[in-house]
Amino acid sequence: MPADLIQLHPINPEKRKIEDIVKRLKNGQIIIYPTDTVYAIGCDLYHAKAVERICKLKSAKPEKMNLTFICHDMSDISKYVLQLDTPTFKLMKSLLPGPYAFILKATSEVPRILGVRKKTVGIRIPNHAIPRQIVEMLGNPLVTTSIKSDDLILEYTTDPAQIWEDYKHQVDLILDGGFGGNIPSTVLDASENPIKLIRKGLGEWSD
Repeated sequence: MPADLIQLHPINPEKRKIEDIVKRLKNGQIIIYPTDTVYAIGCDLYHAKAVERICKLKSAKPEKMNLTFICHDMSDISKYVLQLDTPTFKLMKSLLPGPYAFILKATSEVPRILGVRKKTVGIRIPNHAIPRQIVEMLGNPLVTTSIKSDDLILEYTTDPAQIWEDYKHQVDLILDGGFGGNIPSTVLDASENPIKLIRKGLGEWSD
């Protein structure tokens, strides 16, 4: 049975639809959804079988996957990352929500949830209403990873209709929030000092 395709307003997504999406996530479904950068695959952080499905879909072992947590705001991250020093906290407050992923030292909660040893965790707070409203209603982060196209020219698929064609038999639900971007987030490793640029993406960054 092919995945459902749900259209959502990118700025004011309908509450009824968000409620339905959250219910599906709690039942272990995998979704593809828009962010402020590229479309991504995600599931409920606390649904182990769904996390395993995402890893299999990406043909990677959980311990090798660079999974990121999508959070609603800074108050969401304290359960999953060790206490931040003041400069890192101020930097994150100044850049988030936005097109950045921060690699941070993980609390013991992260390996307990994922079932694999993870000393660090990626944190994203995208500047996009759809994922932020989903995680706010869900009550915990999404585990997420970006989708990529096999096309060497267009690395990230941007058209929701094409995404549905490509992934309709691999995921349960695809959220159409309009055309996505094809530039990923800027990744910053803040697990050690000084902060290191891991990937230059959409977000501005200068050492």
